[in-house]
Amino acid sequence: MNSKMKRTMMMIVAALLMAITANAQVKPMVLGDKHAMLRLDATMKYVLLPVQETEEIAAIAVLDDQNSMVQRLNVKLAIDRVDYYVPYLIKGAKLMDIEFHGDRRQKGAVGEFVCWKEIKFSDTFDTTNRERFRPVYHHTPVYGWMNDPNGMFYKDGVWHLYYQWNPYGSQWENMHWGHSTSSDLIHWQAEPMALEPDWLGSIFSGSCVTKGDEVLAMYTTAGHHQTQSIAVSKDGGRTFQKFSGNPVLTSDAPDFRDPRPFWNEDIKAWNLILAVGQEMCIYSSKDLIDWKYESSFGKTYGNHGGVWECPDLFKIDNKWVLICNINPGGPFGGSATQYFVGQFDGHKFTCESMPKVTKWMDYGKDHYATVSFYNAPENRHVVLAWMSNWQYANQVPTKQYRSGNSIPRDLGLFTCGEETYVSVVPSKEMLALRGAKVKKPTEACEIVIDLKSQAEIVLSNTKGEQVVMTYDAAKQTFTMDRTKSGDVSFSEAFPCETKAPTYGTIKQLRLFIDRCSIEAFDAEGKMAMTNLVFPSEPYNTIKVKGGKATIYEIK
Repeated sequence: MNSKMKRTMMMIVAALLMAITANAQVKPMVLGDKHAMLRLDATMKYVLLPVQETEEIAAIAVLDDQNSMVQRLNVKLAIDRVDYYVPYLIKGAKLMDIEFHGDRRQKGAVGEFVCWKEIKFSDTFDTTNRERFRPVYHHTPVYGWMNDPNGMFYKDGVWHLYYQWNPYGSQWENMHWGHSTSSDLIHWQAEPMALEPDWLGSIFSGSCVTKGDEVLAMYTTAGHHQTQSIAVSKDGGRTFQKFSGNPVLTSDAPDFRDPRPFWNEDIKAWNLILAVGQEMCIYSSKDLIDWKYESSFGKTYGNHGGVWECPDLFKIDNKWVLICNINPGGPFGGSATQYFVGQFDGHKFTCESMPKVTKWMDYGKDHYATVSFYNAPENRHVVLAWMSNWQYANQVPTKQYRSGNSIPRDLGLFTCGEETYVSVVPSKEMLALRGAKVKKPTEACEIVIDLKSQAEIVLSNTKGEQVVMTYDAAKQTFTMDRTKSGDVSFSEAFPCETKAPTYGTIKQLRLFIDRCSIEAFDAEGKMAMTNLVFPSEPYNTIKVKGGKATIYEIK
Protein backbone atom coordinates (compact mmCIF):
# COMPACT_ATOMS: atom_id res chain seq x y z
CA MET A 1 0.00 0.00 0.00
CA ASN A 2 1.56 3.31 -1.06
CA SER A 3 1.64 6.44 1.11
CA LYS A 4 -1.25 8.10 -0.74
CA MET A 5 -3.50 5.07 -0.14
CA LYS A 6 -2.45 4.99 3.52
CA ARG A 7 -3.39 8.64 3.98
CA THR A 8 -6.75 8.00 2.30
CA MET A 9 -7.44 5.02 4.57
CA MET A 10 -6.45 7.02 7.64
CA MET A 11 -8.84 9.81 6.66
CA ILE A 12 -11.68 7.31 6.18
CA VAL A 13 -10.99 5.71 9.57
CA ALA A 14 -10.83 9.13 11.25
CA ALA A 15 -14.15 10.14 9.68
CA LEU A 16 -15.74 6.89 10.87
CA LEU A 17 -14.40 7.41 14.38
CA MET A 18 -15.77 10.96 14.44
CA ALA A 19 -19.16 9.68 13.31
CA ILE A 20 -19.16 6.98 15.98
CA THR A 21 -18.15 9.49 18.64
CA ALA A 22 -20.86 11.94 17.54
CA ASN A 23 -23.52 9.24 17.55
CA ALA A 24 -22.46 8.19 21.04
CA GLN A 25 -22.70 11.75 22.30
CA VAL A 26 -26.29 12.26 21.16
CA LYS A 27 -27.55 9.34 23.22
CA PRO A 28 -29.89 11.02 25.71
CA MET A 29 -30.01 10.54 29.43
CA VAL A 30 -33.70 9.74 29.91
CA LEU A 31 -34.87 10.81 33.37
CA GLY A 32 -38.64 10.39 33.08
CA ASP A 33 -41.54 10.29 30.68
CA LYS A 34 -41.10 14.01 29.89
CA HIS A 35 -37.50 14.66 30.90
CA ALA A 36 -34.11 14.02 29.32
CA MET A 37 -30.62 15.48 29.24
CA LEU A 38 -28.20 15.81 26.33
CA ARG A 39 -24.45 16.18 26.77
CA LEU A 40 -22.93 18.57 24.22
CA ASP A 41 -19.78 18.06 22.19
CA ALA A 42 -17.59 20.99 23.19
CA THR A 43 -15.18 20.32 20.31
CA MET A 44 -17.83 21.34 17.77
CA LYS A 45 -19.25 24.80 17.04
CA TYR A 46 -22.96 23.92 16.77
CA VAL A 47 -25.48 21.38 17.84
CA LEU A 48 -28.08 21.15 15.07
CA LEU A 49 -31.52 20.60 16.58
CA PRO A 50 -34.22 18.90 14.48
CA VAL A 51 -37.58 20.67 14.50
CA GLN A 52 -41.08 19.29 13.94
CA GLU A 53 -43.52 22.20 13.78
CA THR A 54 -46.67 20.27 14.71
CA GLU A 55 -45.18 19.22 18.05
CA GLU A 56 -45.38 20.87 21.46
CA ILE A 57 -42.58 23.04 22.78
CA ALA A 58 -39.65 21.39 24.53
CA ALA A 59 -38.25 23.70 27.21
CA ILE A 60 -34.45 23.57 27.18
CA ALA A 61 -32.15 24.87 29.93
CA VAL A 62 -28.55 25.17 28.72
CA LEU A 63 -25.92 24.56 31.42
CA ASP A 64 -22.19 25.27 31.54
CA ASP A 65 -19.45 23.10 33.11
CA GLN A 66 -20.40 24.41 36.57
CA ASN A 67 -24.03 23.41 35.97
CA SER A 68 -25.00 27.06 35.95
CA MET A 69 -27.81 27.91 33.55
CA VAL A 70 -26.62 30.17 30.74
CA GLN A 71 -29.72 30.25 28.56
CA ARG A 72 -33.31 29.11 28.19
CA LEU A 73 -34.89 28.30 24.85
CA ASN A 74 -38.07 26.68 23.57
CA VAL A 75 -37.76 24.35 20.60
CA LYS A 76 -40.27 22.02 18.94
CA LEU A 77 -37.93 19.03 18.96
CA ALA A 78 -38.81 16.36 16.41
CA ILE A 79 -40.84 13.40 17.70
CA ASP A 80 -41.43 11.34 14.55
CA ARG A 81 -40.23 13.46 11.59
CA VAL A 82 -37.85 16.35 10.87
CA ASP A 83 -39.10 19.50 9.13
CA TYR A 84 -35.77 21.37 9.32
CA TYR A 85 -32.79 22.03 11.59
CA VAL A 86 -31.82 25.04 13.69
CA PRO A 87 -28.31 25.68 15.07
CA TYR A 88 -27.37 26.31 18.68
CA LEU A 89 -23.93 27.87 19.15
CA ILE A 90 -22.33 25.71 21.84
CA LYS A 91 -19.72 28.27 23.02
CA GLY A 92 -18.90 26.81 26.45
CA ALA A 93 -22.24 25.06 26.99
CA LYS A 94 -21.96 21.48 28.29
CA LEU A 95 -25.45 20.15 28.89
CA MET A 96 -29.04 20.60 27.73
CA ASP A 97 -31.73 19.84 30.31
CA ILE A 98 -34.85 19.17 28.25
CA GLU A 99 -38.46 19.02 29.43
CA PHE A 100 -41.03 17.89 26.88
CA HIS A 101 -44.64 19.09 26.98
CA GLY A 102 -47.72 17.40 25.60
CA ASP A 103 -49.33 14.02 26.23
CA ARG A 104 -46.60 11.37 26.21
CA ARG A 105 -49.18 8.58 26.03
CA GLN A 106 -49.81 9.66 22.47
CA LYS A 107 -46.18 10.25 21.55
CA GLY A 108 -44.45 7.16 22.91
CA ALA A 109 -41.32 6.78 25.04
CA VAL A 110 -39.01 9.78 25.22
CA GLY A 111 -35.97 7.67 24.44
CA GLU A 112 -37.50 6.65 21.11
CA PHE A 113 -38.09 10.17 19.78
CA VAL A 114 -36.57 10.74 16.37
CA CYS A 115 -34.70 13.84 17.56
CA TRP A 116 -32.05 11.68 19.25
CA LYS A 117 -31.26 9.95 15.96
CA GLU A 118 -31.20 13.20 14.01
CA ILE A 119 -29.37 15.65 16.31
CA LYS A 120 -26.00 16.50 14.77
CA PHE A 121 -22.84 18.23 15.92
CA SER A 122 -21.15 20.35 13.30
CA ASP A 123 -18.77 23.22 12.71
CA THR A 124 -21.05 24.59 9.98
CA PHE A 125 -24.72 25.27 9.38
CA ASP A 126 -25.98 25.28 5.79
CA THR A 127 -28.03 28.41 5.10
CA THR A 128 -28.34 27.83 1.35
CA ASN A 129 -31.86 28.87 0.34
CA ARG A 130 -34.28 25.95 0.04
CA GLU A 131 -37.48 27.98 -0.31
CA ARG A 132 -39.12 28.63 -3.68
CA PHE A 133 -41.19 31.42 -2.12
CA ARG A 134 -38.22 33.31 -0.67
CA PRO A 135 -38.32 36.84 -2.17
CA VAL A 136 -35.68 38.00 -4.62
CA TYR A 137 -35.45 41.65 -3.53
CA HIS A 138 -37.26 41.87 -0.17
CA HIS A 139 -35.37 41.48 3.10
CA THR A 140 -35.78 38.11 4.82
CA PRO A 141 -33.90 36.39 7.65
CA VAL A 142 -31.41 33.77 6.49
CA TYR A 143 -33.32 31.25 8.61
CA GLY A 144 -35.85 31.24 11.44
CA TRP A 145 -38.87 33.35 12.26
CA MET A 146 -39.02 37.15 11.83
CA ASN A 147 -41.70 39.66 12.75
CA ASP A 148 -41.51 43.39 13.67
CA PRO A 149 -38.69 45.52 12.26
CA ASN A 150 -36.83 47.09 15.20
CA GLY A 151 -34.23 49.73 15.91
CA MET A 152 -33.79 50.93 12.34
CA PHE A 153 -31.31 53.78 11.81
CA TYR A 154 -28.96 55.27 9.22
CA LYS A 155 -25.36 56.11 10.04
CA ASP A 156 -22.18 56.61 8.01
CA GLY A 157 -23.76 55.46 4.76
CA VAL A 158 -25.22 52.26 6.22
CA TRP A 159 -28.86 51.39 6.84
CA HIS A 160 -29.29 49.20 9.91
CA LEU A 161 -32.31 46.93 10.30
CA TYR A 162 -32.90 44.94 13.46
CA TYR A 163 -35.88 42.63 13.75
CA GLN A 164 -37.79 40.31 16.04
CA TRP A 165 -36.11 36.95 15.47
CA ASN A 166 -36.46 33.36 16.61
CA PRO A 167 -33.20 31.60 15.69
CA TYR A 168 -34.54 28.28 17.05
CA GLY A 169 -37.54 27.77 14.79
CA SER A 170 -39.58 29.31 11.99
CA GLN A 171 -42.55 30.15 14.20
CA TRP A 172 -42.86 32.83 16.89
CA GLU A 173 -40.83 32.09 20.05
CA ASN A 174 -37.51 32.96 21.75
CA MET A 175 -37.48 36.64 20.78
CA HIS A 176 -34.03 38.05 19.98
CA TRP A 177 -32.92 41.00 17.86
CA GLY A 178 -31.55 39.85 14.52
CA HIS A 179 -29.54 42.35 12.49
CA SER A 180 -29.01 43.16 8.81
CA THR A 181 -27.24 46.04 7.08
CA SER A 182 -27.46 47.62 3.64
CA SER A 183 -25.79 50.39 1.68
CA ASP A 184 -28.74 50.81 -0.71
CA LEU A 185 -31.90 49.79 1.22
CA ILE A 186 -32.35 46.83 -1.14
CA HIS A 187 -29.49 44.37 -0.79
CA TRP A 188 -29.10 43.22 2.81
CA GLN A 189 -26.20 41.57 4.58
CA ALA A 190 -26.95 39.30 7.54
CA GLU A 191 -25.02 40.35 10.65
CA PRO A 192 -24.40 38.53 13.95
CA MET A 193 -27.21 38.49 16.51
CA ALA A 194 -27.56 41.90 18.17
CA LEU A 195 -29.47 41.23 21.41
CA GLU A 196 -30.46 38.00 23.12
CA PRO A 197 -32.78 37.35 26.09
CA ASP A 198 -31.63 37.76 29.67
CA TRP A 199 -33.27 37.16 33.04
CA LEU A 200 -35.49 40.23 32.60
CA GLY A 201 -37.13 38.45 29.67
CA SER A 202 -37.21 38.05 25.91
CA ILE A 203 -36.16 40.95 23.71
CA PHE A 204 -39.32 42.49 22.28
CA SER A 205 -39.60 45.46 19.92
CA GLY A 206 -37.85 48.77 20.35
CA SER A 207 -35.81 51.45 18.60
CA CYS A 208 -32.31 52.85 18.17
CA VAL A 209 -31.06 56.42 18.27
CA THR A 210 -27.65 57.81 17.40
CA LYS A 211 -25.89 59.94 20.00
CA GLY A 212 -22.49 61.14 18.81
CA ASP A 213 -20.39 58.07 18.09
CA GLU A 214 -22.72 55.83 20.09
CA VAL A 215 -25.85 53.95 19.13
CA LEU A 216 -28.37 53.44 21.90
CA ALA A 217 -31.04 50.75 21.68
CA MET A 218 -34.16 50.97 23.81
CA TYR A 219 -36.30 47.83 23.85
CA THR A 220 -38.91 45.92 25.79
CA THR A 221 -37.77 43.10 28.04
CA ALA A 222 -40.69 40.68 28.28
CA GLY A 223 -40.59 38.45 31.35
CA HIS A 224 -43.37 38.11 33.91
CA HIS A 225 -44.05 41.76 33.13
CA GLN A 226 -42.97 44.03 30.28
CA THR A 227 -40.30 46.59 31.17
CA GLN A 228 -38.06 48.93 29.16
CA SER A 229 -34.29 48.46 28.96
CA ILE A 230 -31.40 50.05 27.10
CA ALA A 231 -28.13 48.89 25.57
CA VAL A 232 -25.26 50.88 24.07
CA SER A 233 -23.12 50.18 21.03
CA LYS A 234 -19.73 51.82 20.52
CA ASP A 235 -19.01 50.10 17.21
CA GLY A 236 -21.78 51.54 15.05
CA GLY A 237 -24.52 49.12 16.06
CA ARG A 238 -22.64 45.85 15.53
CA THR A 239 -22.50 44.84 19.18
CA PHE A 240 -24.32 46.13 22.27
CA GLN A 241 -23.58 46.28 25.98
CA LYS A 242 -26.68 46.19 28.16
CA PHE A 243 -27.04 48.95 30.75
CA SER A 244 -26.34 47.81 34.32
CA GLY A 245 -29.29 49.84 35.59
CA ASN A 246 -31.93 48.03 33.52
CA PRO A 247 -34.88 48.26 33.49
CA VAL A 248 -35.08 52.04 33.09
CA LEU A 249 -38.89 52.26 32.87
CA THR A 250 -41.55 50.05 34.47
CA SER A 251 -45.33 49.91 34.81
CA ASP A 252 -48.05 47.69 36.24
CA ALA A 253 -49.85 47.70 32.86
CA PRO A 254 -49.91 44.23 31.22
CA ASP A 255 -49.22 45.60 27.71
CA PHE A 256 -46.37 48.07 28.09
CA ARG A 257 -43.99 47.88 25.16
CA ASP A 258 -42.28 48.97 21.94
CA PRO A 259 -40.43 52.16 23.00
CA ARG A 260 -39.65 54.77 20.36
CA PRO A 261 -37.27 57.48 21.66
CA PHE A 262 -36.25 60.44 19.49
CA TRP A 263 -34.47 63.76 19.88
CA ASN A 264 -36.91 66.69 19.77
CA GLU A 265 -35.09 69.83 18.73
CA ASP A 266 -38.14 71.94 19.60
CA ILE A 267 -37.71 71.25 23.33
CA LYS A 268 -33.99 70.36 23.28
CA ALA A 269 -34.71 67.02 24.96
CA TRP A 270 -35.54 63.41 24.22
CA ASN A 271 -39.09 62.26 23.80
CA LEU A 272 -40.38 58.72 24.06
CA ILE A 273 -43.63 57.26 22.75
CA LEU A 274 -44.66 53.91 24.16
CA ALA A 275 -47.61 51.57 23.55
CA VAL A 276 -49.67 50.89 26.67
CA GLY A 277 -52.80 48.81 26.09
CA GLN A 278 -54.93 50.86 23.71
CA GLU A 279 -53.13 54.14 24.29
CA MET A 280 -49.80 55.73 23.50
CA CYS A 281 -47.90 57.24 26.42
CA ILE A 282 -45.44 60.08 25.90
CA TYR A 283 -42.38 60.77 28.09
CA SER A 284 -39.44 63.19 28.12
CA SER A 285 -35.84 62.87 29.27
CA LYS A 286 -32.53 64.70 29.27
CA ASP A 287 -30.37 61.56 29.33
CA LEU A 288 -32.42 58.63 27.91
CA ILE A 289 -32.36 56.98 31.34
CA ASP A 290 -34.61 58.99 33.64
CA TRP A 291 -38.02 59.46 32.02
CA LYS A 292 -40.81 61.85 32.96
CA TYR A 293 -44.40 60.96 32.01
CA GLU A 294 -45.98 63.76 29.97
CA SER A 295 -49.34 62.62 28.56
CA SER A 296 -51.34 59.88 26.87
CA PHE A 297 -53.10 59.76 23.53
CA GLY A 298 -55.68 57.39 22.14
CA LYS A 299 -58.86 57.16 24.18
CA THR A 300 -61.83 57.42 21.77
CA TYR A 301 -59.47 58.08 18.79
CA GLY A 302 -59.15 55.77 15.82
CA ASN A 303 -59.61 52.02 15.82
CA HIS A 304 -59.64 50.07 19.08
CA GLY A 305 -60.28 46.56 17.77
CA GLY A 306 -57.06 45.28 19.33
CA VAL A 307 -53.89 46.11 21.25
CA TRP A 308 -51.96 49.19 20.11
CA GLU A 309 -48.32 48.42 19.29
CA CYS A 310 -45.12 49.64 17.63
CA PRO A 311 -45.63 53.42 17.74
CA ASP A 312 -43.69 56.10 15.91
CA LEU A 313 -43.90 59.89 16.07
CA PHE A 314 -42.18 62.32 13.69
CA LYS A 315 -42.60 65.65 11.96
CA ILE A 316 -43.33 66.02 8.25
CA ASP A 317 -43.25 69.64 7.09
CA ASN A 318 -45.28 71.51 9.71
CA LYS A 319 -47.34 68.60 11.02
CA TRP A 320 -46.68 65.56 13.18
CA VAL A 321 -47.58 61.97 12.31
CA LEU A 322 -48.25 59.39 15.00
CA ILE A 323 -48.07 55.80 13.73
CA CYS A 324 -50.09 53.23 15.66
CA ASN A 325 -49.95 49.58 14.65
CA ILE A 326 -52.91 47.53 15.88
CA ASN A 327 -53.61 43.82 16.28
CA PRO A 328 -56.32 42.74 15.67
CA GLY A 329 -58.58 45.43 14.22
CA GLY A 330 -57.22 45.86 10.70
CA PRO A 331 -59.64 46.85 7.93
CA PHE A 332 -59.78 43.25 6.63
CA GLY A 333 -59.04 41.39 9.85
CA GLY A 334 -55.91 40.83 11.85
CA SER A 335 -53.03 43.29 12.09
CA ALA A 336 -52.58 46.62 10.29
CA THR A 337 -51.08 50.13 10.53
CA GLN A 338 -53.22 53.15 11.41
CA TYR A 339 -51.96 56.69 11.90
CA PHE A 340 -52.97 60.12 13.15
CA VAL A 341 -51.99 63.59 11.92
CA GLY A 342 -51.79 66.58 14.25
CA GLN A 343 -49.49 68.71 16.37
CA PHE A 344 -46.99 67.83 19.10
CA ASP A 345 -45.35 70.30 21.49
CA GLY A 346 -42.99 67.87 23.20
CA HIS A 347 -45.55 67.14 25.88
CA LYS A 348 -48.87 66.34 24.23
CA PHE A 349 -50.01 65.08 20.83
CA THR A 350 -53.20 66.71 19.51
CA CYS A 351 -54.96 64.98 16.64
CA GLU A 352 -56.49 67.31 14.04
CA SER A 353 -59.18 64.82 12.96
CA MET A 354 -62.40 63.92 14.72
CA PRO A 355 -61.98 61.04 17.20
CA LYS A 356 -63.82 58.43 15.12
CA VAL A 357 -61.77 59.05 11.95
CA THR A 358 -59.51 56.07 11.17
CA LYS A 359 -56.70 56.35 8.64
CA TRP A 360 -54.83 53.29 7.36
CA MET A 361 -51.35 53.46 5.88
CA ASP A 362 -51.85 50.36 3.73
CA TYR A 363 -55.08 48.63 2.75
CA GLY A 364 -53.69 45.14 2.22
CA LYS A 365 -53.71 42.22 4.63
CA ASP A 366 -49.94 42.02 4.97
CA HIS A 367 -48.53 45.30 6.21
CA TYR A 368 -47.82 45.64 9.94
CA ALA A 369 -45.41 46.99 12.54
CA THR A 370 -44.49 49.94 10.29
CA VAL A 371 -41.72 52.10 11.74
CA SER A 372 -39.25 54.60 10.32
CA PHE A 373 -35.46 54.74 10.11
CA TYR A 374 -33.94 57.14 12.63
CA ASN A 375 -31.64 59.78 11.15
CA ALA A 376 -32.50 59.00 7.52
CA PRO A 377 -30.62 61.27 5.09
CA GLU A 378 -32.14 64.29 3.34
CA ASN A 379 -34.74 64.57 6.10
CA ARG A 380 -36.56 61.62 4.54
CA HIS A 381 -39.12 59.51 6.39
CA VAL A 382 -38.29 55.99 5.22
CA VAL A 383 -40.32 53.11 6.62
CA LEU A 384 -40.39 49.33 6.46
CA ALA A 385 -43.23 47.04 7.48
CA TRP A 386 -43.49 43.40 8.44
CA MET A 387 -45.06 41.74 5.41
CA SER A 388 -47.48 39.30 7.04
CA ASN A 389 -50.55 39.13 9.27
CA TRP A 390 -50.86 37.66 12.76
CA GLN A 391 -53.92 35.70 11.62
CA TYR A 392 -51.74 33.24 9.67
CA ALA A 393 -48.09 34.30 9.90
CA ASN A 394 -47.09 31.08 11.68
CA GLN A 395 -48.74 28.91 9.00
CA VAL A 396 -47.64 30.38 5.65
CA PRO A 397 -46.14 27.67 3.38
CA THR A 398 -42.43 28.14 4.07
CA LYS A 399 -40.23 26.28 6.56
CA GLN A 400 -36.60 27.42 6.38
CA TYR A 401 -37.73 30.94 7.29
CA ARG A 402 -40.98 32.82 7.81
CA SER A 403 -41.77 36.40 6.88
CA GLY A 404 -40.14 39.21 4.94
CA ASN A 405 -40.25 42.98 5.02
CA SER A 406 -42.04 45.28 2.62
CA ILE A 407 -40.04 47.28 0.12
CA PRO A 408 -38.78 50.58 1.60
CA ARG A 409 -41.27 53.42 1.34
CA ASP A 410 -41.00 57.20 1.72
CA LEU A 411 -43.76 59.05 3.54
CA GLY A 412 -45.15 62.52 2.89
CA LEU A 413 -48.45 64.36 3.29
CA PHE A 414 -51.37 65.19 0.99
CA THR A 415 -54.83 66.64 1.50
CA CYS A 416 -58.23 65.48 0.33
CA GLY A 417 -61.20 67.55 1.33
CA GLU A 418 -60.60 68.81 4.86
CA GLU A 419 -58.35 65.93 5.90
CA THR A 420 -54.59 65.50 5.75
CA TYR A 421 -53.31 62.03 4.88
CA VAL A 422 -49.94 60.31 4.77
CA SER A 423 -48.67 59.62 1.25
CA VAL A 424 -46.76 56.41 0.59
CA VAL A 425 -44.42 55.93 -2.38
CA PRO A 426 -41.73 53.33 -3.10
CA SER A 427 -38.37 54.72 -2.00
CA LYS A 428 -36.26 56.13 -4.81
CA GLU A 429 -33.78 53.29 -4.33
CA MET A 430 -36.33 50.97 -5.96
CA LEU A 431 -35.76 52.69 -9.32
CA ALA A 432 -32.20 51.37 -9.34
CA LEU A 433 -33.61 47.84 -9.52
CA ARG A 434 -35.35 48.41 -12.82
CA GLY A 435 -33.85 46.35 -15.59
CA ALA A 436 -34.86 45.89 -19.20
CA LYS A 437 -38.44 46.02 -20.39
CA VAL A 438 -39.92 42.54 -20.87
CA LYS A 439 -43.07 41.28 -22.54
CA LYS A 440 -44.37 39.04 -19.77
CA PRO A 441 -44.46 39.20 -15.97
CA THR A 442 -41.76 37.26 -14.15
CA GLU A 443 -41.43 36.06 -10.57
CA ALA A 444 -39.64 39.32 -9.69
CA CYS A 445 -40.66 42.40 -11.63
CA GLU A 446 -42.17 45.89 -11.53
CA ILE A 447 -45.25 46.60 -13.61
CA VAL A 448 -46.18 50.22 -14.37
CA ILE A 449 -49.77 50.67 -15.58
CA ASP A 450 -51.10 53.89 -17.06
CA LEU A 451 -54.80 53.88 -16.22
CA LYS A 452 -57.96 55.23 -17.75
CA SER A 453 -61.13 55.89 -15.76
CA GLN A 454 -61.93 52.22 -15.15
CA ALA A 455 -59.52 49.31 -15.20
CA GLU A 456 -59.26 45.58 -14.52
CA ILE A 457 -55.87 43.92 -14.18
CA VAL A 458 -55.52 40.13 -14.07
CA LEU A 459 -52.25 38.41 -13.20
CA SER A 460 -52.38 34.67 -13.91
CA ASN A 461 -50.38 31.52 -14.63
CA THR A 462 -50.90 28.29 -16.57
CA LYS A 463 -52.35 26.58 -13.48
CA GLY A 464 -55.38 28.86 -13.57
CA GLU A 465 -54.26 30.77 -10.47
CA GLN A 466 -54.91 34.49 -10.63
CA VAL A 467 -55.01 37.81 -8.82
CA VAL A 468 -57.65 40.27 -9.99
CA MET A 469 -57.24 44.02 -9.39
CA THR A 470 -59.96 46.55 -10.15
CA TYR A 471 -59.80 50.32 -10.26
CA ASP A 472 -63.16 52.10 -10.08
CA ALA A 473 -62.69 55.79 -10.81
CA ALA A 474 -66.30 56.66 -10.10
CA LYS A 475 -66.24 55.13 -6.63
CA GLN A 476 -62.58 56.09 -6.10
CA THR A 477 -61.61 52.57 -5.00
CA PHE A 478 -58.94 50.01 -5.79
CA THR A 479 -59.46 46.32 -4.99
CA MET A 480 -57.29 43.21 -5.05
CA ASP A 481 -58.80 39.71 -5.01
CA ARG A 482 -56.42 36.88 -4.04
CA THR A 483 -59.04 34.21 -3.38
CA LYS A 484 -57.72 32.19 -6.37
CA SER A 485 -54.09 33.32 -6.13
CA GLY A 486 -52.54 29.91 -5.43
CA ASP A 487 -52.21 28.08 -2.12
CA VAL A 488 -54.82 29.61 0.20
CA SER A 489 -55.52 26.44 2.18
CA PHE A 490 -53.33 27.06 5.21
CA SER A 491 -55.73 29.58 6.81
CA GLU A 492 -59.41 30.47 6.47
CA ALA A 493 -58.38 34.11 6.90
CA PHE A 494 -56.04 34.13 3.89
CA PRO A 495 -58.36 34.06 0.81
CA CYS A 496 -59.90 37.54 0.64
CA GLU A 497 -60.51 40.72 -1.34
CA THR A 498 -59.03 43.97 -0.04
CA LYS A 499 -60.31 47.41 -0.99
CA ALA A 500 -58.74 50.86 -0.64
CA PRO A 501 -59.99 54.40 -1.12
CA THR A 502 -57.94 56.27 -3.73
CA TYR A 503 -58.68 59.84 -2.56
CA GLY A 504 -59.14 61.01 -6.13
CA THR A 505 -58.07 59.56 -9.46
CA ILE A 506 -55.16 57.19 -10.08
CA LYS A 507 -53.29 58.01 -13.25
CA GLN A 508 -50.50 55.51 -12.85
CA LEU A 509 -50.25 52.32 -10.83
CA ARG A 510 -46.98 50.67 -9.78
CA LEU A 511 -47.02 46.94 -8.94
CA PHE A 512 -44.06 45.20 -7.32
CA ILE A 513 -44.15 41.42 -7.77
CA ASP A 514 -41.71 39.21 -5.85
CA ARG A 515 -42.45 35.46 -5.73
CA CYS A 516 -44.85 35.58 -2.78
CA SER A 517 -46.03 39.19 -2.66
CA ILE A 518 -47.77 41.95 -4.60
CA GLU A 519 -47.39 45.58 -3.50
CA ALA A 520 -49.59 48.09 -5.32
CA PHE A 521 -49.04 51.88 -5.22
CA ASP A 522 -50.66 54.91 -6.70
CA ALA A 523 -47.62 56.59 -8.27
CA GLU A 524 -48.63 59.85 -6.53
CA GLY A 525 -48.70 58.13 -3.12
CA LYS A 526 -52.40 58.30 -2.29
CA MET A 527 -52.93 54.53 -2.05
CA ALA A 528 -50.86 51.51 -1.01
CA MET A 529 -51.88 47.85 -0.76
CA THR A 530 -49.69 44.89 0.24
CA ASN A 531 -50.79 41.26 -0.08
CA LEU A 532 -48.99 37.93 0.09
CA VAL A 533 -49.65 35.30 -2.58
CA PHE A 534 -48.37 31.72 -2.94
CA PRO A 535 -48.82 30.62 -6.57
CA SER A 536 -47.70 27.11 -7.57
CA GLU A 537 -45.81 28.73 -10.44
CA PRO A 538 -45.03 32.41 -11.12
CA TYR A 539 -47.67 34.60 -12.73
CA ASN A 540 -46.56 34.87 -16.36
CA THR A 541 -49.57 36.55 -18.00
CA ILE A 542 -51.11 39.98 -17.46
CA LYS A 543 -54.32 41.26 -19.00
CA VAL A 544 -55.25 44.90 -18.63
CA LYS A 545 -58.60 46.40 -19.55
CA GLY A 546 -58.64 50.19 -19.36
CA GLY A 547 -54.91 50.77 -19.25
CA LYS A 548 -51.48 50.00 -20.66
CA ALA A 549 -48.82 47.99 -18.82
CA THR A 550 -45.05 48.31 -19.03
CA ILE A 551 -43.10 45.49 -17.38
CA TYR A 552 -39.56 45.85 -16.05
CA GLU A 553 -37.43 42.97 -14.91
CA ILE A 554 -35.84 43.36 -11.50
CA LYS A 555 -32.06 43.28 -11.68
